[in-house]
Amino acid sequence: MPADTPTPLQHAELDWDENGQPQSRRYGDVYFSRASGLAETAHVFLQPNRLAERFAALHSGQRLVIGETGFGTGLNFLCAWRLFEQQAPAGSFLHFISVEKHPLTPEDLQRALALWPELHDLTLQLLEQYVAVNPGFQQFRFGRITLTLMVGEALESLSHLDARIDAWFLDGFAPSKNPDMWQPELFAQLARLSATGATLATFTSAGVVRRGLLAAGFEVERIQGFGHKRESLKGHFNSPASQPEKPWFARPAFNPTQRKALVIGAGLAGCASAASLAARGWQVTLLERHAEIAAEGSGNPQGVLYLKLSAHGTALSQLVISGFGYTRRLLRNLQQGRDWDACGVLQIAFDNKEAARQAELASVFPHTLLHELNRSQAELLAGVELRDGGLFYPDAGWVHPPALCRWLSQDPAIELRTHSHPVKLRRNGELWQAVENGVVLAEAPVAILAGAADVARFEQSAWLPLKRIRGQITELPLTGQSEALKTVLCAKGYVAPARDGQHTLGASFNFADTDPAPSEAEHRANLEMLEEISGDLHQRLQADSLPVEQLQGRAAMRCTSPDYLPIIGPLADTAAFADAYAVLGRDARQVPNTPCPWLDGLFVNTAHGSRGMITAPLSGELLAAWIDGDPLPLPRAIAEACHPNRFLLRKLIRGTA
Repeated sequence: MPADTPTPLQHAELDWDENGQPQSRRYGDVYFSRASGLAETAHVFLQPNRLAERFAALHSGQRLVIGETGFGTGLNFLCAWRLFEQQAPAGSFLHFISVEKHPLTPEDLQRALALWPELHDLTLQLLEQYVAVNPGFQQFRFGRITLTLMVGEALESLSHLDARIDAWFLDGFAPSKNPDMWQPELFAQLARLSATGATLATFTSAGVVRRGLLAAGFEVERIQGFGHKRESLKGHFNSPASQPEKPWFARPAFNPTQRKALVIGAGLAGCASAASLAARGWQVTLLERHAEIAAEGSGNPQGVLYLKLSAHGTALSQLVISGFGYTRRLLRNLQQGRDWDACGVLQIAFDNKEAARQAELASVFPHTLLHELNRSQAELLAGVELRDGGLFYPDAGWVHPPALCRWLSQDPAIELRTHSHPVKLRRNGELWQAVENGVVLAEAPVAILAGAADVARFEQSAWLPLKRIRGQITELPLTGQSEALKTVLCAKGYVAPARDGQHTLGASFNFADTDPAPSEAEHRANLEMLEEISGDLHQRLQADSLPVEQLQGRAAMRCTSPDYLPIIGPLADTAAFADAYAVLGRDARQVPNTPCPWLDGLFVNTAHGSRGMITAPLSGELLAAWIDGDPLPLPRAIAEACHPNRFLLRKLIRGTA
């Protein structure tokens, strides 16, 4: 996808009236009716979209998807959530997608929603997860409810969305106050995203809105307005849903008779894949060859939420920001201080090139995500002496990856089977069978390969271009003086505040060695890296006097891809793919009208490299969306950038297939 400069985040600027109700200072308009916001939401959005009846008519495994233009205070979302809980049968799901250019700060959101004590319990759940809300797609999960909040311009955000919307809430400020929200191009995006029979409701009956919706293919009618508004609009969309342009990135047309899946590999990617499917009502068998989950790359005592970003909006940078927010929201389920800590991460500007890169990042990303510190500010925050200042990420910190894996895999719908090491996958009718020594360990219509570089041992995925990179961490005993370290320090490596009396230091990058045993040479390299990060901390840890041969640590193999993006999505039959799209070798602009030859029900989730703490949890949501037909939790172009078929396309276009 083309690289773009990230859109700066501007929070909403609010004024509060004598009744404690918010108004936008930027647009000079209210967020909801001063008479009754709850009654307005019911009259304008819930009732015209017939949501009570539609929620009640859902069956187990079905979902209804609501799209909204203008999240505002989240009032419409909370009202739809409450109605869903009142009306929808067990086993059904609600996915609410909203866009907001100027999100409220957590403090303003809490103050605004305090006006509605009827929504108190739901408000608390929203506020608990309302952290790390940065530009781009942000995914929230509340049991059977999913919220995808797109932070940015409405038209741009909707143009990147891949979803089928069943009901629209057209909200936002009045057309006279915010015309960008009511332009023909935006209405065209609503039509593109609408499922056949989608309904629509909005508070305005302005002619520009009614004519724009009619031109986009909606049928609309005026209805009685709420309060002082004489009329509002409702409508529906009966045109057939449009199809993606690129068949090699289309959703597989695969509808198994059983909602069952097997996942091979119980590291972060495998546990996240299992958790996201289980949350959608699937029964999952999770196979792990070791005695415990998170025994390899996901087994380090401390993993760092390290955001390696680009100022140019690359696919990886967008993925990292969305993944960071999703991981941070998950961490509330773990024990802070033992399993994770939001102590912040300080990226040290260790040379002029790094300092210039950091200055560029600070100019385009919001201050709430990262900000520059000079040397004295950085030392005060870190608690130890440093050679340089750097970028501070206040919402970041460290995580104990095995604890997150255990939490992700604890759903009753997930059956964990350890000491299970399938070396072959075979198809038996609708089912994929995982086989070890001729014995079928598990079978299901959906199989997910999530075993890092070991994904290549199966013939169906052996073609994936996976690279192994050995990484070793060193554990250093806490000392009375090293307790002063208050935040994670990153440069060419990292060192974290102590967990269970040990500081984690690392991690090396070794492309040549595949020995899983820790080496003294890499322990020494890690200690040298520590001295480069902070000579003061090096002394506080008495690193010069530690016998290297007695140091504790562990080595594991990272798995990455040639473009350093993870590989997440459905797998195709490689030979049939080359035949179906051979024309691309002659003209890459061609888009053959040929369905992709999928290996029905076979998916992969791997190659998260050193960013697994950030990208792997959200990868489960992306994979589940591919499998279950859910809206994608990332912009379509980012999902395509992570798709396995990108490598098959490149081979065809370059003539190397």
